[in-house]
Amino acid sequence: VQLQASGGGLVQAGGSLRLSCAASGRTSSNYAMGWFRQAPGKEREFVAAIGWGAGSTYYADSVKGRFTISRDNAKYTVYLLMNSLKPEDTAVYYCAARVRPIVTRATMMGTAGYDIWGQGTLVTVSS
Repeated sequence: VQLQASGGGLVQAGGSLRLSCAASGRTSSNYAMGWFRQAPGKEREFVAAIGWGAGSTYYADSVKGRFTISRDNAKYTVYLLMNSLKPEDTAVYYCAARVRPIVTRATMMGTAGYDIWGQGTLVTVSS
């Protein structure tokens, strides 16, 4: 399975972007999916995650109420709608897939819980 993230770009503070993560190869709609981000000089951090059935979603406190994760299983694509963007949201955003069957809230919110990573897409928010 390969993951391709897209949709990043330059946006002013208060603006919106929608990131997409398309899966190809031996894909399955049963994967839990997550978005992470990494700012320069910082560690990769959790942003949002969604279970395979889309019934479970999780968000970092820093993005709760502003970002929305969703998925279209027919298209093997996960989205991250980012509203009310702030300069501190500037980072490379990565999507990831968990192919292991056991999924818990803890595993979905940590980098170690994911098996496949996309290449990242840069989001820059200007003040």
